[in-house]
Formats: sequence, structure tokens, C-alpha cells
Amino acid sequence: MASLRPMRAYLAVPAHRARLVAKAAASAADAVFMDLEDAVPPSEKSFALNEAVQALASLDWGSKRVTVRINAVDSPFIAQEIRALAALPRLDAVIVPKAERMSDIAGIAEQMRAAAPDRAAPVALDLLIETALGLVNVDALAACHASIAALHLGVGDFAASIGARSSDIGVSPDGYRHMGSAQTGYASAPLDLFAYPMMRLLVAARAFGLIAIDGPCGAFRDAGLTESSAQKAAAMGFDGKQVIHPDQIEPTLRAFAPSDQELAQARRIVDAMEQAEAQGQGAVTLDGKMIDYANVRMARRIIELGS
Repeated sequence: MASLRPMRAYLAVPAHRARLVAKAAASAADAVFMDLEDAVPPSEKSFALNEAVQALASLDWGSKRVTVRINAVDSPFIAQEIRALAALPRLDAVIVPKAERMSDIAGIAEQMRAAAPDRAAPVALDLLIETALGLVNVDALAACHASIAALHLGVGDFAASIGARSSDIGVSPDGYRHMGSAQTGYASAPLDLFAYPMMRLLVAARAFGLIAIDGPCGAFRDAGLTESSAQKAAAMGFDGKQVIHPDQIEPTLRAFAPSDQELAQARRIVDAMEQAEAQGQGAVTLDGKMIDYANVRMARRIIELGS
């Protein structure tokens, strides 16, 4: 795991909206990214960058991980953003949108280093995987530079890049959710547009010791959908999930916290194996199921999440 710092609720906020940025800094989110890309119109890009720099210098961010989503590698704004951000001590990382090519990422990393040669540790890079090409290259992207810290799934742009018939962020379109009928003889089965890209990104993150962050649920007024979407990411093993509104923070934090029942069962598994080990055994039966060291490793992960 790349970091033990919690990143369960990763709040996005437009960098040019100072009032919202201040609220984000004071929120219960574990991490915040100030957005210079999709949430900012072209006419406001320079202003948004200045606001982000000011916020990093003046606001109390507590223990949050603080990042800025810069513009895409082919943007006319990215060079100015790198120069302005690279040396700021409170900046933990920049999020690189539409990460697709390893040479681009390595180039951004070297530009960040060159812009702040005296900084003790270079600003980390979080890669936003949000196109088909980015997902195809996710293994190589994850390994292409030592400054890469996290992979994020960009659910909206990813759905667009593969031609999905949906205009909702982070939700499978209606026609994708079920297949089969009485006429065909196949049972109806739930499907999920994002199950494959989520697992693909998660495996790459784990293989290279990176943080894995799921994309947001666009239905920010729907606490139930927000929480169930976060529960899916948490159950898969993601470290956190982007949220696009403060109302989504609490449901997301709740989803990533193991229940009392999960924690109790995890502790029972560890205790049972410790007793078995004391008797020279490498496996034990608990509640009619065989428990071995793989179960213990999974159980300890749950205990760690609950601590």
C-alpha cells in the first residue's frame, strides 16, 4: 500500500470558487483536489490557478491530502500550472487527467522536478485513467515513474470513450443492467459497466504499490446511491472514492468503514489462527469453514481499515 493516510472520501472542488475551496478545506473529507480542468471554463483558467496557489498557501488543510488536477498534457495551460505549483510545500500531488502515454507522464514528472529543484521530495503524480487507451496502458503507466502515487478512475470520460449509452456519471445505463428474458430462456442478471475498468485499475494499483481511487457518483443528492456506489468500491478493495459534493462525504466515509460485525468476525479469524498456530497447525475450522493464512491476511486488512 502506497500510503497509510486515509483517502476514503476524495472531494473535488472547482479551484476558481474560493468559497467552496475554503469549505472543502474545513470539511470531513480525507483528501481534496482543486480542479483546474473540467470544472473551470477556459476564460477562468489563469484565475483558477492563482486561486489554487493562494489556497495552498493560506488555508488550514489539517491532515488532508491536498492535490490539484491540472489540465491535460496537450493543454496550453499545463506549463504555467507546473511552474506555479511545483514548489508549493503544502501540495501533496497533482492529478494528471486523461493519462494515456508513458512518455507524457514521465515528461510531466521531469518538468515538475525541474521547476522545483530544491524541493526535498517532488510533488507526487496521481494518474486519472479515463479513456480506453489509458486503461489498456494502465500497467505501464503505473510503473513508468517513481513519483506516481495513485490511480483514479475517471468514470464519466471513460464511459464516453467506449461509447456507452449513458449521460449519468458513475452509473450503468438502464439497458446495460439486465440481460435475458423469458423469450430467450436466459435469466436476468445484473451487470455493471464499471466492474471491469474498476478491477483492471485496482489490480494495476496493487501490483505497483499505488493508491486506488474510484470515480464519483454523479447523483450527489441521492445519499442511498452515493453510499451503495461507495460500498461497491470499498468491497472491491479501493482505498477511496471521489466525491463531487460535500453531501457525499459522510455516506462515503460510512461505506468505507468496516461494520462492527465485520470487525468482530475478522478478529475471531485472527484469534482462531493464533490458537491453531500455538498448537502447530497452519489451518483451522471456524463456523464450518476452513481458515488459513490467506484468511488471516484478509482479516487483518479489515481490522486495519477499522482502526
